[in-house]
This record gives sequence, C-alpha cells and structure tokens, in this order.
Amino acid sequence: MKFGLLFTFQLPPGCGIPWHEPYQDMLKCLPRAEELGYHSMYLATHHVKTDGLCPGPVPVMGAAAAVTTTMKIGTAVLLLPMYAPLKLAEDIAVLDNLAQGRIILGVAPGYVAEEFAAHGIPRAERVGRFEEALDLLITAWTQDEFEFSGKYYQVPHTVMTPKPFQKPYPELWYGVSAKASLRRAAKRHAIQIMSPRHGVEELRAHYAPYEEAAREIGWTIPAKPIIRQVFVAPTQRQAEALAAPAIEHLYREVYGRASAAGDRNLRNDDGSVITDHTQVSFETFKQRYIVGTPEFAIREITQYRDALGCTEMVCWMHMPGIRGRDAQASVELFARAVMPAFPAP
Repeated sequence: MKFGLLFTFQLPPGCGIPWHEPYQDMLKCLPRAEELGYHSMYLATHHVKTDGLCPGPVPVMGAAAAVTTTMKIGTAVLLLPMYAPLKLAEDIAVLDNLAQGRIILGVAPGYVAEEFAAHGIPRAERVGRFEEALDLLITAWTQDEFEFSGKYYQVPHTVMTPKPFQKPYPELWYGVSAKASLRRAAKRHAIQIMSPRHGVEELRAHYAPYEEAAREIGWTIPAKPIIRQVFVAPTQRQAEALAAPAIEHLYREVYGRASAAGDRNLRNDDGSVITDHTQVSFETFKQRYIVGTPEFAIREITQYRDALGCTEMVCWMHMPGIRGRDAQASVELFARAVMPAFPAP
C-alpha cells in the first residue's frame, strides 16, 4: 500500500494564523516526507471560501515540484468547469515537464452553487462542461495541430506546445459519485478518487458502477486511492485534542453547509441526510476518519484495505488550524510506526 499527503491550506476564521503559514508548512514538510517514504502529495481545491481552501492549485503544484524529486504531485481534485481548458492544458503540460512526469490531474465537475455563481458559470452545465473540457485537454495534449468545436468551447486551428512529459498525457483521476459519471471515468481509463466524507458502505456503492463499466470494456483498474482525515499521536487523547477541532470545521463548514444547502448530501452512518450544519460535531462521523494512536491507525487502515481493496491512502493531516509543527509530528510518527505495517508493492 502507498501513502500520500493532502493539503488544503485552510484556516478557520479567527484562528490567528497568517495566510502564508500553511503554504510554508507544506514546503517544509514535503522534502522530509519524501525521505520518509511518502509516495505522493495532493491538493484539494474549492473557491470563494472564507477559510482560504486552496483556490489556486496550479502554482502550488509548481512549488511542490521544485522541492521534491520523486513524489507524485496531483490535484484531488481540481474543479474543471472553473478553468479555460486550453490554458489549463498548457499549464499542466508545463508542470509535467517541470516535474519530469510526476503530475496527476484529478478533476471533478464541482457541486457548490456559490462557486458557480461567483465564476459566472451555470451550475446546470457543470457535467457537460467537465466532460467537454476533458476532451479538449486530451486533444491539445495528443495532436500536433488541432481545432475543437464543442457546445461550450471552441478553438480555431492551432498548436499547443510543449506536450506533456508523460505519454500520451498525465494520469487522470475522477472525483465523482454519480453513476453515469463513474461509468464515464472507467471508459476514459481514469482512476476514481473518493471523497473522505463517504463511509465504507457508500464507497462500496460508488465503486460498483465504476467496476462494472471497467469489466464491460475489459479494463483492469490499476489503482484504488482513497482520502481520509488521518492524525496520529502517542495517545488517543493527544490525537483528538489536536485533530477534533479541525475535523469538526471540515465536516460542519464544508460538507455540512453544502448538504444543508442542497448542493451535495452528507449522510450520517444511519443514512439520514444532514439538513443543518450545526448538527455536525467530531463525534458524528467518527468512523470516517483515522485519529488516534499508531496501533489504532493500523487497525483502521487494514479494514479499509480489506473492505475496499484500496491501494493508496491519501492522508489529510495538515487540516484546518493545525499548526505545521503538530502536523509534521503526525507525518513523522505515521511514517515510523504505521507505514512499515503496509509495505509498498
């Protein structure tokens, strides 16, 4: 099993931490994480958030590439309809050359209404724009000369250089949950990355149409990464004292508010939908994150591996409001005491 790290650079309002600090924390963490054996780093993104949840992953990927040599660098995920696709194709190609083939482009159509309103994009067009933008990206990456005429995007006869370092193009990840989108992910030979807000049974249900579509086309799914909020410390009490406020912010202010607004359902373990973000506390979804001692983490990761067949766990340790030194202590302890129980293939 492989392990990666997720960064979002979120700061709960009023926490007193300056905006630049979590970015500097990442730059300090990554070289050491690479030494410790972490396979990858990813960036989650949203837009128009009061807590600074990273709205600009592309420049951050360049910074990450500059301080690492072997780690995969990816988005988990970038909200594709918010971007001009030809410009994004250029930027990702440049990044892939800079990183010498280490870029993973994880994409999603998005779902939060306020993000689409702020960018002047009709929310109802998100899936169509998402799939068409991917077609344009792939065309630009793989054809010496091309033109594109779609419903949402048009490009006259042109060229795009440089081409990506990876051939034919960087690995694509899909961050989707709708059945039709999952089937399209398989048809594109894209890796499915699941949101940490889903419990194990939801994850199983989401994988089913993806796996079925893969079987129909004779494609063997090469990897099953999942994201979890992870934080380890010498004792359960220490781990929860540091991680609980951060996780409560995430589930209440990000997932809970979106569910209450009707943008995307967040379900309790009993299947009921969160309709008021104030319903959410650290205890509400305690089975969905891994917060505790290394021994506890090993037991939990084993269950995910056995239940879902996951091949990579992306660990969200640098959570909202956690200082860099505390997140780094978790990164170090996890590498020493947890990762050896799951040798990489």
